[in-house]
Amino acid sequence: MPIAKADMIEGMAKGMAVLESFDTQRQRLNATLAAERAGITRAAARRHLLTLAHLGYLETDGSYFWLAAKVLRFSGSYLATSRLPRAVQPTLNRLAVQTRASFSVVVLDGDEVVIVARSDVEWRRSPDEKTVSAKLLAYGLHLGARLPTHATSTGRVLLAAKPEGEASAWLKNRSENGGLARLTLHTVTDPSQLSQLIDRVRIDDFSVISEEHELDVLALAVPLRDMQGRTVAALNVVSSPQRLTAETLRRELLPLLLDAARELRPLL
Repeated sequence: MPIAKADMIEGMAKGMAVLESFDTQRQRLNATLAAERAGITRAAARRHLLTLAHLGYLETDGSYFWLAAKVLRFSGSYLATSRLPRAVQPTLNRLAVQTRASFSVVVLDGDEVVIVARSDVEWRRSPDEKTVSAKLLAYGLHLGARLPTHATSTGRVLLAAKPEGEASAWLKNRSENGGLARLTLHTVTDPSQLSQLIDRVRIDDFSVISEEHELDVLALAVPLRDMQGRTVAALNVVSSPQRLTAETLRRELLPLLLDAARELRPLL
């Protein structure tokens, strides 16, 4: 949400940029690395790192810093107070038991999508596909995982929900600033081709992706809309190409996802 310059607290913005500099690729940062990732001076980065450590959000050995457990207060508060995760959780669990597949709900955050809810039961098949075992996931496991928007079914659904001009601007900005990352041999990185795929999603109202984000992963997603017709999230299911083809996924699981999206609409 844009605000007036006079209302902007630059110090807070820089502090949050430093905190967001920690990710799965860089779990430990010193002042120099944090400055590079946050786009601020080394002196400023050092002060923010020391302040965050003093407040308990970071731990340090004197040279490097890493996230402390206290940062989970933010995610815990979000999960406890946000209506979206609480509204969709029973539906995700029901779908998982019904189909023996894994389901999640995802929202868009800049260049990435974030998992905000996931079915509590994860189904695992034996290599010979003859047996299936259920593993109960601890609540919160995998929540908050961030995935690249361009290479996920949920990302394409959420991009397709944007006005065409905004989606085009998103693609143009990413292609001009480092390009779209190729995660597997199957990842679509050409902006023109990706734009066509997003247009197709806008028509179909669902997205199927095979092994673009991760090998041996096939994913199907549909939009979750509120009563005003606004897309607030995406609902998806993941499987393996060895278990289901894209066509089978559409035929067998798409109707279930669409029904679930309709059921959830009054709750969003």
